[in-house]
Amino acid sequence: MREWLVPRQRKRAGAVGVALLVSAVSGCAGWGGGAGGGGADSINVLMVNNPQMVDLQQLTADNFTKQTGIKVNFTVLPENDVRDKISQEFSSQAGQYDVATLSNFEIPIYAKSKWIAPLSDHIAKDPSFDQDDILKPMTESLSGEDGKVYGEPFYGESSFLMYRKDVLESKGVTMPAKPTWDEVADIAAKVDKAQPNMRGICLRGQPGWGQIFAPLTTVVNTFGGTWFTQDWQAQVNSPQFTAATKFYVDLVRNHGEAGAPQAGFTECLNNLIQGNVAMWYDATSAAGSLEAPNSPVKGKIGYAPAPVKETDSSGWLYAWSWSIQEASKKQDNAWKFISWASSKEYEQLVGEKLGWSRVPAGKRASTYENPAYLKEAGSFAAPTKEAIETADPRNPGTQPRPAIGIQFVDIPEFPDLGTQVSQDVSSAIAGRMSVDEALKRGQVLADDVAERYRSRAAK
Repeated sequence: MREWLVPRQRKRAGAVGVALLVSAVSGCAGWGGGAGGGGADSINVLMVNNPQMVDLQQLTADNFTKQTGIKVNFTVLPENDVRDKISQEFSSQAGQYDVATLSNFEIPIYAKSKWIAPLSDHIAKDPSFDQDDILKPMTESLSGEDGKVYGEPFYGESSFLMYRKDVLESKGVTMPAKPTWDEVADIAAKVDKAQPNMRGICLRGQPGWGQIFAPLTTVVNTFGGTWFTQDWQAQVNSPQFTAATKFYVDLVRNHGEAGAPQAGFTECLNNLIQGNVAMWYDATSAAGSLEAPNSPVKGKIGYAPAPVKETDSSGWLYAWSWSIQEASKKQDNAWKFISWASSKEYEQLVGEKLGWSRVPAGKRASTYENPAYLKEAGSFAAPTKEAIETADPRNPGTQPRPAIGIQFVDIPEFPDLGTQVSQDVSSAIAGRMSVDEALKRGQVLADDVAERYRSRAAK
């Protein structure tokens, strides 16, 4: 998950090569504008401007439209803009857009609000789509409380540890098959300054619920902490949450990248590519850039599972996905588009036309059995699939949770809460306040959110 809240994030900056490439892709003209014309054989799609979506836009007319006769009018916007527009459009149920890109953060919330239509009936009538091929954690995270599917993933990710095999070898260090965070901290100390200007590890320090708190919340989870207990008691300054945050802050301050308080997904990606760090814990989607033909570290990177402490796994789960607005009058055609865009056939099309490194992966089991894909992504395909399959969005820690989510709490208030707390934790990385002070302030904010939910439960 790059910065959603951005984030993506994701995203975060888009999983392309170095910053220049990211900037070049993100700077293309010709996007945006309003929804196109109407007509029975057209649909309006509102989507984020990530590179994978731009590829889709380029391939649609000559393939999907040619096959079905359905014209697709795209509105393509930067992440923050598209999130705002989707929220306004779907909350009002204006019906201007039939399909939109949503993540597994929004989909359960939108489903509960009845802003998006269930897809289960379409899936049942379309066995060729092969829902069983969608990785189970993806299906679960894109389903509502009623058990129905409300989104189909376009591409997905988890998180893992990326490291320079040659650097560790030069220091006589072997990466454990399933590292703990204590082992990672020890390795970071040993490889720190292994090469001139190289630090031991890169960890996000940039404020944002989808920046620093994407990786940090997974550390909190595996240390036995949680944002809220099942009965909505805030736990931001609990011993476990505090221990995890102090560990993270100390690790990045002692052995982390230069400029850590401003470092997000893109900065850490560039640091690893440019040889400024020996390790990086972050999104599995980064591997495509690290192994790109022009990457100076291609073939030098090893991939290990997300480090753990008290849990068996700790990788996050994120997916840019397709959903249909409940108010859409063209839901059948909207489903035809979704079923094509998330299909095995579309992945094959991208691989053959644009190259297998550009396939929107991370969602289907069959992708990881495709010889053509594995030929190009063999070094990271299996670790990525394993990371996604072992992610547990309903039970990511050591105790029951009040809402689904691994690196986030799936409630509307979390983006604001997480971002506010992240600002103080980032300040702790910068040395401007202590972790205890940061989390004490965060506990007050979290308890205010929790009180609303306790009050509702009491009625």
